[in-house]
Amino acid sequence: MADYHFVYKDVEGASTQWDDIQRKLGNLPPKPPAFKPPSFEPAPDPDSAPKDKSWIDQKTEEELEELEDDLDDDRFLEEYRKKRLAEMREAANIRKYGSVIPISGSDFVREVSQAPPEVWVVVILYKEGFPECRLLLQCLEELASRYPATKFVKIISTDCIPNYPDRNLPTLLVYNSGAVKANYVGLNSFGRRCTPEGVALVLCGTDPVLNDGQSGNNPSREAVIEGVRKKFIEKVVTQHEEEEDDDGSSSD
Repeated sequence: MADYHFVYKDVEGASTQWDDIQRKLGNLPPKPPAFKPPSFEPAPDPDSAPKDKSWIDQKTEEELEELEDDLDDDRFLEEYRKKRLAEMREAANIRKYGSVIPISGSDFVREVSQAPPEVWVVVILYKEGFPECRLLLQCLEELASRYPATKFVKIISTDCIPNYPDRNLPTLLVYNSGAVKANYVGLNSFGRRCTPEGVALVLCGTDPVLNDGQSGNNPSREAVIEGVRKKFIEKVVTQHEEEEDDDGSSSD
């Protein structure tokens, strides 16, 4: 006669009194929790989001143009929409550079003296093989990427000024509207440690030389300096966090 083995499987998560006793005695592992499906949350409806300044700030230029008829009943938001749209269009018209551009002596008048009046031009006179020139060029490359509406150019010193003495390298010249507004001779002009932030503060000592392209064509000197300080603080905080992460990983 055949043997029949019945295996009883209760509802998932259920338990018998015998199982409970065995678990208390440590003969069975703890009872796994019963399956509980996650609660349903409907996807957020973008049309139900509150319409305020932050809502408008997230819109692209095309989306702002499409909103023209939707905000007629809200005078404040309509005025703010027009303001943001004007800012976007102005930013799009601002000249963008973003790197240190090499020029020759024959390019100087066109690239520097004849630059548009709203554009500040920073010229570095340098020579290859000078560590001081290399360090300042590294700082200017970083500033050029941060402030793409300011034009940075580099030129071999003797191509710009014949017989210019090497002891004066590197030299920075700041131009605006075809005139020299400032000049800085030697690396010591930027403090004991030459950093992008230190160079930025020196450049903006008297004029709003640096322009990130987000503040219009005529940012104030105070606004530029405040932006430089903010970026410096962010950089210090980031470096500090990275050092802490490195210390933590090395201790592990």
